Formats: sequence, C-alpha cells, structure tokens
Amino acid sequence: MGWRVRAIRGAITVPTNSAEAIGAAVTELLDTLEHRNALDPAELVSVIFSVTPDLNAAFPAQFARRRPGWESVPLLDVQQMEVSSDLPRCIRVLIQLNTPLAQADMQHVYLRGARELRPDLSTV
Repeated sequence: MGWRVRAIRGAITVPTNSAEAIGAAVTELLDTLEHRNALDPAELVSVIFSVTPDLNAAFPAQFARRRPGWESVPLLDVQQMEVSSDLPRCIRVLIQLNTPLAQADMQHVYLRGARELRPDLSTV
C-alpha cells in the first residue's frame, strides 16, 4: 500500500481557563499523540483544534506552533459547537497526516476527563 492521508483524533480536558493550563494540556496531548504515532512534523498535512466555548484564554495552535518542526504545519483553531451536555473545558484535535500506515493503525488519544468521550479508545 502506498502513502495516504490519514487522520488521528485526540482530546483532553483543562482544569481552568488560563493560558498556562491550555498550554500544558496541548503539550501533554501532542506529546502523547507524537509518542504513540511516531509523528513526523514534515508529514503533517494540517491540524485542527477545537475548544469548548468556556476556553478562551489562549489559542491551542499557539502552543503547537512552538514545537520543534511544527513551525510550517498549517494549524487552525475553531470553537466547538455548544451542546448543553458537552464535556466542559475540552480541547479536541484532528491531525491529518501522510503515512504508509492504514487508518486502523492510527492511535487516537483521549486524556484526563476526555476519556469519557471515547472510552473504547482511552487506553493508558
């Protein structure tokens, strides 16, 4: 099989709406995704972050952009649709990448309180 565009999902909750807490959460989430998927920033097509409306102290992409090799990765921040039963203070990410691996080989990551979003994918 040749190289294809694949997608990896992830999410994490943030204890408070502060730039420091958002930065720490983004770093933890991306560190875990990079480790579990052996991500090469040169193969990243784009990364989309969404945040619940209660997180507005900082853009997640500003922290991703500081990562080595991520300076040229197209990054986008959007606000998650507001749903009354949604998990509070949650950052979600969708990473699109070029890889020779199958979609089934992508390791999605749900951390902290976000584990309840996808318990089937929330292994530690």
